[in-house]
Amino acid sequence: MSEHDTAYAHPMHVVHDGPRKAPPLLLIHGSGASGATWNPMVAALADRHHVVRVDLPGCGNSPPAPSFDVPAQAERVAAVLDGLGLGPVVVAGHSSGGYVATALAEQRPDLVRSLALISTGPSPGALLGQPLLLRVLLAPPLGPLLWARRSDAMIRKGLSVTAARPVDIPDDVVADLRSTTYRTTRAVLNRNGAYLAERGVPERLAGLGIPLLVVFGAADPRWDPKSAHEYAVVPNARIELLPGIGHLTMLEEPARTGELLLDFTATGAGLPPVRP
Repeated sequence: MSEHDTAYAHPMHVVHDGPRKAPPLLLIHGSGASGATWNPMVAALADRHHVVRVDLPGCGNSPPAPSFDVPAQAERVAAVLDGLGLGPVVVAGHSSGGYVATALAEQRPDLVRSLALISTGPSPGALLGQPLLLRVLLAPPLGPLLWARRSDAMIRKGLSVTAARPVDIPDDVVADLRSTTYRTTRAVLNRNGAYLAERGVPERLAGLGIPLLVVFGAADPRWDPKSAHEYAVVPNARIELLPGIGHLTMLEEPARTGELLLDFTATGAGLPPVRP
C-alpha cells in the first residue's frame, strides 16, 4: 500500500511503497511528468525496497518553486531525503529526472549510493528531432492555447509519441500531466537544456566514483540510442539497450526495466563490464 505525504522546508509530494526498513530506492520522474509514471514497476520494486517517489516542483501534486534550475531541484530532493532521515540511497531517474539525480550526486554524494539513469540523454548533440505534436504543444504561438485545451486523448497521444510501441497511459498519469502548466513545462525544459549545455552528464559522473546503470530504449525517438555509449567514460558503468523500446521504458517494458534495476541494486558496486 502506498503512503503519501507533503512536507519539509521545500514542499514536495512524496509517495512511499514497501517496508520502511527495507533498503531505500528513490525514483525521480522526467519533465512535466510525475511519480505516477513509475506505477507499473512499483509493486515489483517494493518487494525488496522502501520505494520513495517524488513529484518535482510544479509537477503532479507538488507546488511550483521559485527556480526550476536543475541544481535547485536537486537541493529540494536532498531536503526530502534529509527530512526522512534517508541516505545513502539508490537513485533512479527517468529522462530529465536523470539530470536531477546527477545533480543530487554532485551536490550530496553522501546521499547517493548508486545511480540508475533511464532514457537520460547524455549531451545536447544526442537530441533527435522531436515529434510534430510535441513541437506544436511546447512552442508559441499555438502551444499555450492548445495546452489549456488539452483533452485526455491529446495528453495520452503527446506522451505516447515518444514510445516505440503502443502503451497504456494510466488515468492518474493523465491527471498529473493535466495539472502541470505550460509555463512550468517550458521553464523545466529550458533549465534542463541549460544544465546539459553547461556540461554533459557522463563528464559530470566520470569522477564521482558512484556505481552507474544506464538503460536506453534501442528505438528511442527523442535521444539517439547510440548516445547511451557516451556513458562508457564513467568507470564500470553498466549500459543496457532494450530492443524495440522507445523513451517510455517504464510503460513499454516495465518488467524488464524493473528486473534491470533490481539486479543493479542487488549487485551494488560489483557491476559487470560495459556492454558493447
